[in-house]
This record gives sequence, structure tokens and C-alpha cells, in this order.
Amino acid sequence: MTPTLARWLLLIILFVVMVMEPQTVLVVQGQQQVPCLFVMGDSYSDNGNNNALFTLAKSNYPPYGIDFPQGPTGRFCNGRLVPDFLAQFLGFEKPVPPFATARGSEILKGVNYASAIAGILDETGKIVGDRISLNRQLQNHQITISRLALLLRNSSTTVNDYLRKCLYTVNMGTNDYIANYFLPPLSPRTVLQTPDQFSVFLIQKYSHQLRTLYNSGARKIVVFGLGLLGCLPQELSTFPTNGSSCVDFVNNAVELFNNRLKPLVNDMNTNLPGAQFIYINVTSISSGDLTSIGIRVVNAPCCVVLPIVGICAPGKLVPCSNRNEYVFWDNIHPTEIVNMLAATRAYNATTPSDAYPTDIGRLVQQ
Repeated sequence: MTPTLARWLLLIILFVVMVMEPQTVLVVQGQQQVPCLFVMGDSYSDNGNNNALFTLAKSNYPPYGIDFPQGPTGRFCNGRLVPDFLAQFLGFEKPVPPFATARGSEILKGVNYASAIAGILDETGKIVGDRISLNRQLQNHQITISRLALLLRNSSTTVNDYLRKCLYTVNMGTNDYIANYFLPPLSPRTVLQTPDQFSVFLIQKYSHQLRTLYNSGARKIVVFGLGLLGCLPQELSTFPTNGSSCVDFVNNAVELFNNRLKPLVNDMNTNLPGAQFIYINVTSISSGDLTSIGIRVVNAPCCVVLPIVGICAPGKLVPCSNRNEYVFWDNIHPTEIVNMLAATRAYNATTPSDAYPTDIGRLVQQ
């Protein structure tokens, strides 16, 4: 399939999403574009790694997964996540497995290390229990690399040669704000660091972690920025808006972090031989007018949420039936249709501000 034809097919898929229920989306699959996909992140990407942890940050119960073929799996959504859609766009037959259950030769296709409530900082999310921070996810990747070495021992391909052809996605930082810096009551970091100082501190930690990932063999690395966290129903229920539609001081602080990601990508690509980092501007992707595709509810969850934690209440409480009209599934996480739109624009940028210096579709062709 030519690159041009592939892009036209993705546009057709996007049109299908606009007019159909999320659970009936048809996905056009072609040749697998990379040998493996590795996912690092938080609950926006977690597909089951928190299920066995001692934590409140779990979603392996109804109504989560109501539109997912396997039902509740640990995904914080009614259906599929961004990594699930990206795997389909990349030609994978199925999503890569969570590290917690990945076994045998299936890791040759990649592994998902993401963990709900995890952050760039090890301390982030500790209030709700165990989680797998980005540092621990990097350690788990070393375990996978050791397993890959055994699987490839009779092959002419070395682990490093294999990994440099794979795609890595990293989506971290959300919880460092909503479950750390802005966690009420005031966290120690809020008192000790201004939003600008915190963003600098966070970027320094993130830079070191991304370099660690590069040193482990990764070359094609997608860094997702943060969305408008001040517009999350959870933040709207926690802080005053002073007449605004969102909590502006949260969005302003997150913008300081996002503004440092493009220079970070430039630095990596300039100073690390062979590095191909790209930045996905989630704020740009989420700032468009969604009413044209039928999304009408932008500030309330579809499911009944638990107080304080903001995730869906377990049991037989029926969520909204018009889920494709909602941005948010619970107080924090988007619905499947929003994940589909985000993945589509990350793979095939609609505007120049969506991805820098290129989008995922072009990255995997390089």
C-alpha cells in the first residue's frame, strides 16, 4: 500500500467514526509497518497492568469495557484506548499485551507497560496505592529486552537492530499535575515550587528518562503532550472556575510543561545519534469544535463516578446510552470516540500544530 493511499484510507476511517457508533467502527488493516510497539504511560494507556496491584486505580470491572469486545480489561474507557487504535493503524492484528501478562513470543510484537495513576515522578499517585512509575516501566522494559535476547538468540538480528525499528509511545505527566502538584490540599511541591519551577523540574526528570529509553535501544519515540487538564470534570469539581469554562490556573501550569516538550524533542534529535523523537500536541488535537461530529457533552462524565477519585462506580449502574456524544467517560478519561479521533490525528496530523516535526504515519516510514 502506498503512503498516499494509506492516508486516504485513514481519512475514510475518520469519516466512518463521525457517523457510526464507536463499537461498530470498521478498521482497515494493511501490512504491519513496524515489527513491534512499546507503550509507556498512565491510565490513558494502561490496558491491564494495574489489575493485580494493591491500588484504588483499577478499572477491571463494569461499566468499564462496555464497548470493548473482551469487556472490562483494565482499560479506563468504555472501549479502546489511543494505543489500541495506533496498533490497528500500524497493521497489528491486535493490541500489544500488558507487561503483567505478556508471555513467550508475543513480546516480539511489543509490550504495554502503562500504569494508571503513575507519573514521571516516583512519588506521584502514591495516595491511592501502588502504581508503576515511569522509572519502574523503564526497568520492566529491561526485563523485556532480556527476554527478547533469548528469543532472538538463533536469529541473525540482534536485539538492538530489532528495537531500533520498533515504535515507542510515551504519554506521561498528567498525574504529576492532577495527582501530585495540584492534589488538594496543597502538596509540598505546590508550596515549594512555582508552576514554572515545577515544569522545569519535571522536564529535567523526563529528559533523563527519555535518554534512558534511547540508551536501551529505542530510536523512534513518540512523546505525547498533556491535554487541557483544567477542563477535566474532576478538576471542575475540585477547584473554582471563577466564571471560566475550565480551571485556568491548571491549564496555564500545564502549558508551561507542554511548551518545553518541543525544545526537548529538538535537543534529543540533535544530540542523540539516530534519534527520531516526535511530539504530539494533545492540546491542539483536543481544542477543535467537536459538535460537528456529534459530540455535545464536554464537561460531565458518562458513567456515575465515585466521589473524590473520579472513576466509575462499580456495579450495575447504567452509563449514558449516547456515549458517542460525550467527551468524558468518567471524570478523567475520554470516551472511545475521542480516543479514536486523538489517535487518528496523531498518526495523520490534520494541522501542522498536531505533531512535530512529523506525525506517526510519516515517522514509521523513515
